[in-house]
Amino acid sequence: MKPCVKLHFESRTAVITIEHPPVNALNRQIMDELDQTLEGLKRNSDARALIITGAGDKAFVAGADITQFLDITPEIGYELAKIGQRIFDRLEAFEIPVIAAIDGFALGAGCEIAMACDMRIAGEKAKFGQPEVNLGIIPGYGGTQRLPRLVGTGKAKELIFTGDVIEASEAYRIGLVDILVPSGEALSQALSLSARIQKKAPLAISAAKKAITLGLDQPLADALDLEAELFKKLCSTEDQKEGARAFLAKEKPRFQGK
Repeated sequence: MKPCVKLHFESRTAVITIEHPPVNALNRQIMDELDQTLEGLKRNSDARALIITGAGDKAFVAGADITQFLDITPEIGYELAKIGQRIFDRLEAFEIPVIAAIDGFALGAGCEIAMACDMRIAGEKAKFGQPEVNLGIIPGYGGTQRLPRLVGTGKAKELIFTGDVIEASEAYRIGLVDILVPSGEALSQALSLSARIQKKAPLAISAAKKAITLGLDQPLADALDLEAELFKKLCSTEDQKEGARAFLAKEKPRFQGK
């Protein structure tokens, strides 16, 4: 079967494109391909950032492939949810920044994969929603947990209970989208953001991501301890010394990720 998850590099930015016409719906094959692609990147890539996008302008990812739910059993449903959660958890925990570049529909699993990214850049005609209740189910790939953390409990319940689909402007207003751009420019803006990030110390970026992601689920005192430990480790790096030297010399730092 033709691969649906494509990987290419632009400078030191890895770009994963989900290509499954007409709306890039996720099925088990695509989830497996995404998992394998992430594993390969983790093992063998020197990429400094990762962008997730969907092929075409109709959809980022318009949800899961509904045909897989026609004869689903409780056991298969549980397995499917755990697989999706594991893969999206892996995406969230990726050491480098992960940016979702969204044009078109980001519904159901598409909204969930976007929420597992560090930042979401959306074209003004994009649409977002968790419409699973229309199928008699709930979001199963982390939507019930990540959406409240991004937009607040009340708004998350409203969106999940009603299954409403919202415009990109509303998603931006409530904090689901971080950067709103003209339609068709999400990927180019994501690449621009990636280029800005890559000018900074990569070990510091990775540590900052870890501190934020893990700290949100810890009591404040524990999260502050985590921050201090990561700060401590960075003080032993060559990049930290280079950053201080370049600042005092009024030069641009040359970070090596060491």
